[in-house]
Amino acid sequence: MGKPTGFIEYGRELPKKRDPKERTGDYQELYQPFEKEKVQTQAARCMNCGVPFCHSGCPLGNIIPEFNDAVYEGNWEEAAEILFSTNNFPEFTGRICPAPCEASCVLGINKPAVAIEEIEKNIAEVAFERGYIKAKPPLVRTGKKVAIVGSGPAGLAAAAQLNKAGHTVTLFERSERIGGLLRYGIPDFKLEKWVIDRRMKVMEEEGVIFKTNANVGENIKVKDLQSEFDAILLTGGSTVPRDLPIIGRNLKGVYFAMHFLSQQNDRVNGKTINPDVSIMATGKNVLVIGGGDTGSDCVGTSNRHKAKSVTQIEVMPKPPLERNDTMPWPNWPMILRTSTSHEEGCDRNWAIATKEFVGDEEGNLTGLRVAEMGWVTTEEGKLPKYQEISGTERIIPCELALLAIGFVHPQHSGMISDFGLDLDERGNVKCNEKYQTSVNNVFAAGDMRRGQSLVVWAISEGREAARNVDLFLMGSSKLESKDVSILSVVE
Repeated sequence: MGKPTGFIEYGRELPKKRDPKERTGDYQELYQPFEKEKVQTQAARCMNCGVPFCHSGCPLGNIIPEFNDAVYEGNWEEAAEILFSTNNFPEFTGRICPAPCEASCVLGINKPAVAIEEIEKNIAEVAFERGYIKAKPPLVRTGKKVAIVGSGPAGLAAAAQLNKAGHTVTLFERSERIGGLLRYGIPDFKLEKWVIDRRMKVMEEEGVIFKTNANVGENIKVKDLQSEFDAILLTGGSTVPRDLPIIGRNLKGVYFAMHFLSQQNDRVNGKTINPDVSIMATGKNVLVIGGGDTGSDCVGTSNRHKAKSVTQIEVMPKPPLERNDTMPWPNWPMILRTSTSHEEGCDRNWAIATKEFVGDEEGNLTGLRVAEMGWVTTEEGKLPKYQEISGTERIIPCELALLAIGFVHPQHSGMISDFGLDLDERGNVKCNEKYQTSVNNVFAAGDMRRGQSLVVWAISEGREAARNVDLFLMGSSKLESKDVSILSVVE
């Protein structure tokens, strides 16, 4: 513990944000640089708790007090070694993770939590800056070949781990570029894509083979993968969006959020979008349906398009500002969160039921009919029900509506059906505790297996699945696991 009184002496501080008027004029990251000395001061706030609940709060099991201590002491190389031992891509999670570790920080019981996410990001950036991160190809190859299908965070993490184990890894991606959700779903103002390219370069130098425009189940046959590879790991994500099947759904101007976001990411990357399918918020009243992170990304992107107005609605009631008895520490608190996109301009509404999209005679969207929701007592002596409140209907004007209400499961047609994989009750790929599907040498991880979740969970899934693939191929594994009960090499 570098400074025993640090948590008393220093308050929580984060890097300053660029002015909203400036940052909504571009797609560059919105935070200003944070001096290394300030990062070290923030690391000094870590109390080195007897029981560090941040470990269990982090899906990766990051060894947080130890790397905080190393940062405080100025030993950035040691901090990087500790961090990279559990997290392949802290340069990603340090930018886009909602930081469940901070929600479990012991200091957070009665003070602002340690700025773990910002410290993590800076460790990664210092490591790249000072050359601590170098390609380390395995000294010996096992002769085993592994195919990974899907290049999102789960697939990238699994590829890095299995390559480290000495297997020859080929990663297949159906899109034009590697990165999956990181590349196409997350706006550049949160994660500039050079961050992904920098990591890909290291992985390529280490021997990972990337194949793009490779849609397994379409232009690449499942039977060819099965004949060429010793094991196959599916990390294709949860890609089927949840729809809103109400009257007027087919009006021009109603789109899935991911279509809007991925198209904009292509624009930023220099791709020309066909005007016939281009989705732009410029000069329009934009309505974002869904109150989560994807909805927030739609808000920020619409602001950069110079929308006339941006409104976001959510069917659930407005969350409380602070923890209450229903969400005790160290559990993740369902409290009100205001993102940087909201700060740029957005009218937020909660407890709103969607009734009907309305349009003009030419089939263009003009508004959404909504009603307010609330707790209503329908019968004397009965508990109130959360339902629509009569007499509250109104129309929210909009020419562009974006559905940001989540994903239901992976795409079943094509690859999954060709493999003949069993599905669970939610439509995800069914696996046993070893991430193994109903087909012996086929494994699955990430959102495709567990359902829509966080990037940090996807990385964790990729790492754990990689270890189980290694065990399947070799009978033993030296790959790390967050589960201390299975750290032994021989199973």
